[in-house]
Amino acid sequence: MSQSTIARGVAAGDPPGAELVVRASGLVKRYRRTTALDGLDLEVRAGEVHGFLGPNGAGKSTTIRILLGLARKSGGEVSLFGHDPWHHTEPLHRRLAYVPGDVALWPGLSGGQCIDVLAQVHGGIRADWRQELIDRFDLDPSKRARDYSKGNRQKVSLIAALGAEVDLLVLDEPTSGLDPLMEQVFQETIRERAADGVTVLLSSHILGEVEALASRVSIIRQGKRVTTGTLAELRRHTRTNIHAVTRTTPRLDGVSGVGNLDLKESDGNTEVRLSVDPTALEEVVGRLHTAGLETLTVTPPSLDELFLHAYADGGDQA
Repeated sequence: MSQSTIARGVAAGDPPGAELVVRASGLVKRYRRTTALDGLDLEVRAGEVHGFLGPNGAGKSTTIRILLGLARKSGGEVSLFGHDPWHHTEPLHRRLAYVPGDVALWPGLSGGQCIDVLAQVHGGIRADWRQELIDRFDLDPSKRARDYSKGNRQKVSLIAALGAEVDLLVLDEPTSGLDPLMEQVFQETIRERAADGVTVLLSSHILGEVEALASRVSIIRQGKRVTTGTLAELRRHTRTNIHAVTRTTPRLDGVSGVGNLDLKESDGNTEVRLSVDPTALEEVVGRLHTAGLETLTVTPPSLDELFLHAYADGGDQA
């Protein structure tokens, strides 16, 4: 099949199972004696923001390189929009935009010229989107790329990608070098693109960023998936923290699923701190209520805690 035929097929209609934009099954990648991916499974559904997490060396960047057709798999199966990214790189790249964590630009070109060159890879950028994103990210497009800071180089890549009319955004540490205000702008823009039906694969060390944006998360370790699921699904396997003040001392000793119980008498009340399994949460809150609640704070585990728990456990829980 010719590249032009593939391009028409990708654009006009995907094969059965195309609701999975990204699919990897038993994916393996070896570099001589080093195994970067060791049977990785990954599924990214159409229209979702999917968080892709793991420490340095876990295999995230290798996976992204394979999805982009920049590296060839050593084993297993992988598809992008139902097609092999190694053999169909050119037509598939018309449907995606990629932002790396360390952007290299043409030093002699202006920021605006760099945006236009990068955007041409994805079929161009609408003029109104281009200007709106330049304003949002507070970029001076007239400056030469050689004069940009790392954060401004990152803005150029983000503007070119976020302004492209594509179906998939592949983002690898996309806010590297951005200040907190620009990170907020990035998150707002991603939410807008996701609302338009764009699929996002987001790899980031900023777990709060992933927690704020991702509908599902996959955590990998040593080239394998540790766990995957929505944050709600992952939280079913970890404890919730509770801080309460009650008028009398609650009866919590011996309740299955309660840990780190700490009771302190203060000003005639009892301050209660504990962690609780999801299965025992209703019973614990009921006992606190019986003891006469003054205040109650229930804190579900953050993505940081879920990450550490899943990584320490090492099992596929979802």
